[in-house]
Amino acid sequence: MEQRTLGTSGLTVSAIGLGCMGMSEFYGTRDDAESLATLEAAVEEHGITLLDTADMYGSGHNEELLGRFLKGRRDRVTVATKFAIRRPDDAPVDSYVRIIDSSPAYMRTAVEASLKRLGVDVIDLYYCHRINPATPVEDTVGAMAELVTAGKIRHIGLSEVRGETLRRAHAVHPITAVQSEYSLWTRDHETDVLPVCRELGVGFVAYSPLGRGFLTGAVTGTEDLPERDFRRLNPRFQGEALAANRRLADAVRDVAAEVGCTPAQLCIAWVLHQGRGIVPIPGTKRRKYLADNVGAVSVVLAPDILARLDTLFAPGSVTGTRYPEAGMKLVNI
Repeated sequence: MEQRTLGTSGLTVSAIGLGCMGMSEFYGTRDDAESLATLEAAVEEHGITLLDTADMYGSGHNEELLGRFLKGRRDRVTVATKFAIRRPDDAPVDSYVRIIDSSPAYMRTAVEASLKRLGVDVIDLYYCHRINPATPVEDTVGAMAELVTAGKIRHIGLSEVRGETLRRAHAVHPITAVQSEYSLWTRDHETDVLPVCRELGVGFVAYSPLGRGFLTGAVTGTEDLPERDFRRLNPRFQGEALAANRRLADAVRDVAAEVGCTPAQLCIAWVLHQGRGIVPIPGTKRRKYLADNVGAVSVVLAPDILARLDTLFAPGSVTGTRYPEAGMKLVNI
């Protein structure tokens, strides 16, 4: 597996990481046995070293699952987790009700809980999952820096922030990585935070590089998705937007056939080609999809292919926002 360093931090990880979120919720029912087998294949067979989770995935289940896997393997992987998103106890499971708490007080409680669930002494990369403007980012990062000094975390990350927020945070303590959604059909970060990442020497971790599976052609409508699948709420999967976006998935399929790879590999390879400081973390809970995703490392995209993809996915080509209205209020802060 190719290795990449996140910015100038010195943190080196596999060029493709593994997003573990779907192993616990958002994309259908859990299958812990298959998830653990997928984690084992990722590390033992494919050389993936970056495993990404968060305390809110499955309300702690995802960290606990990863903790079970880490026993005996801790020194071989980079563990990334997050804090700041909470769901009210009375919120429906399939709703998008969120409480964002990026306060130092909550962070200190959250990190101890994450360390316990993961069964580790230190977290390699700790993200503030979302920013609440009521808490200055300087206060949040300052408190996270105290965790670095205390040896509870090694690196600090932010998720779904804009360039100005990153600058303010980085002035308090070096930020190792920004994690945000980035794919052929989500490219808004190219005009703001990505240039700032490059300027400051901050790595970029791209989640949902497959457009939540849509760009692979695997999803043709919401009627076949599990009842509580997050994509049932996603505007890009609804009505006229779905019909319009299907043409983009068809285009990906056609270009992939020309290149000689699968649609998933084309999408991930495109992200890899956007810069050495970018690491995609496609999520899966099944070994067969994992093997397909990892194959993207070997895919070389010629300049004319990259240019064609840029044209196909030019600004305005995608119909619908990437989150429901409530979710869009929490990003690019």
